Amino acid sequence: MLLENLTWLEVKRLKLAGQIVVLPLGSFEQHGHHLPFTTDTDIVTAVARGVELKRAKKVLCLPTLWPGHSTHHLAFPGTLSVSQMPYIQLVIELCRSTAKMGARKVFLLNGHGGNDVPVRAALREVKSEFPNIKFVFASYWTLAANTLQRIRESAPGGLGHACEMETSIMLHLKPDSVRLSLAKRDGPKHTDKYRKADMQYGRPVYFVNEFDEVTLTGAIGHPDLATAKKGKAFLDGIIQDVTEFVDEFSKWPAK
Repeated sequence: MLLENLTWLEVKRLKLAGQIVVLPLGSFEQHGHHLPFTTDTDIVTAVARGVELKRAKKVLCLPTLWPGHSTHHLAFPGTLSVSQMPYIQLVIELCRSTAKMGARKVFLLNGHGGNDVPVRAALREVKSEFPNIKFVFASYWTLAANTLQRIRESAPGGLGHACEMETSIMLHLKPDSVRLSLAKRDGPKHTDKYRKADMQYGRPVYFVNEFDEVTLTGAIGHPDLATAKKGKAFLDGIIQDVTEFVDEFSKWPAK
């Protein structure tokens, strides 16, 4: 079920109290020399739609929120970003809309790392306002950590931004949008455990970087290892892993 294809009468007839509303969160930001600005939005949309296809009776999928909190990418021309406080409020308002719709379980599926901090702050607010509605948030790469580890060929540092995984999935989804000949390895060269950069490594110390401080091209990782075949494997595995969470979430008791 895709909300944009329904009418309000059809939504009114839905038994949303027994279903899961999925809100995908993307971004519109630079992705190196070789990937389009819509990369995060394209990928998280494909994941959400894949989950909806597997669980059409269980999931109502909302349109992807394409603006993201991408302040750290603004040094690269073309990035469109929503600042942190307005983004928090935007997420709160969308959560309020789902509550008004009748939803009792809402899953914010994230496709952009910069959304993490503001969305967590937004969910703290909506919990206070709607204590009986379950709002949950996860980035697809955390739910699919085992899939990413199984398929990746790069060493630590290879998955980050416009990397082996994202480039592979875009080669599978939208091959005409990928300028693979321009893809270059880039990113932080630090080797100490406090400054490593990889999608699958949680640094023990939190700090904020602008992207132009750590990459010349705008990419972080090893996009040169990307293939369309690998992209299909990544995407299929991610969809399966996210679907497994949706199945578990559906069993969580309502308060």
